[in-house]
Amino acid sequence: MKAAFFDTKQYDMPSFEKLGKENNIKFKFYETKLNEDTVALAKGCDAVCVFVNDTVNAAVIDRLCELGVKVLALRCAGYNNVDIKYAKDKIKVVSVPAYSPYAVAEHAMALLLTSIRRVHKAFIRTRDHNFSLNGLTGFDLHGKTVGVVGTGKIGRIFINICRGFGMNVIAYDKFPAKDSDIDYVELDELFSRSDIISFHCPLTEETYHMIDSKSIDKLKKGVVIVNTSRGALIDAEALLEGIKARKIGAACLDVYEEEADVFFQDFSGHIIADDTLARLISMPNVIVTSHQAFLTEEALHNIAETTVSNILACLKGEECPNELHI
Repeated sequence: MKAAFFDTKQYDMPSFEKLGKENNIKFKFYETKLNEDTVALAKGCDAVCVFVNDTVNAAVIDRLCELGVKVLALRCAGYNNVDIKYAKDKIKVVSVPAYSPYAVAEHAMALLLTSIRRVHKAFIRTRDHNFSLNGLTGFDLHGKTVGVVGTGKIGRIFINICRGFGMNVIAYDKFPAKDSDIDYVELDELFSRSDIISFHCPLTEETYHMIDSKSIDKLKKGVVIVNTSRGALIDAEALLEGIKARKIGAACLDVYEEEADVFFQDFSGHIIADDTLARLISMPNVIVTSHQAFLTEEALHNIAETTVSNILACLKGEECPNELHI
């Protein structure tokens, strides 16, 4: 069995190579992303393996089918970059719904703590032998109200972490978790009451730009926004204006709406063409990490293990619990 592996990073290869050999799957690793121009690289393969910034639209799906590809394996939980409806009855689409919810939830808290306690600023300062504390005053998390948008596995783990800090937790989810002790409220109430808002929901037509100019008007002044989910949950331009207007006190972003051409690459010797991202990064109260919340040893192993299992089940004609249906 052969599988074309797109958007390959060095940290992807060890686990997939090892599990591929053990399960008789030969992975062909490509650094390029999957799109209409690169889909021909999947020729001769039974499956393709893609990540969050690969493009799997109708044209790509048609071409994959022409090439004889039977399985589209997402090595992530989100699938907003795939035309699932068009793929129905044409190609099997599988995902990794829960590779390590702890990794993402813990990274969200790491970003939050780094921001409010100015850890990143202190690190840079002390590296220059500057031990002044001026400008490093933060605030306690204990007693603050955190609004959690999305209470799937990651959201619930983040809630538990917040409770460990003695925070008051409120949450919003279109489909509330049954038999839970989570205090659910309407979204507008969450916006108005929360000192901190953390997003842990998928990107859909309903959640697109949940944070925009209108919703920012409803936010509590000085709120801290944390997003480790999908970039397009937040209108980046509106976020920037909210920060400039002092309505938003800080932003912690592991994802960005237009990240596809920037994240996972080294632009340290170049000028970033995305003016909005450049301005956000320049803000002293904004922290940006490049979609690394998932990046732990445990998560990488789980992603590879589940992806290989998904591919094997589909190619053997077995039922796959992680197949996506819409």
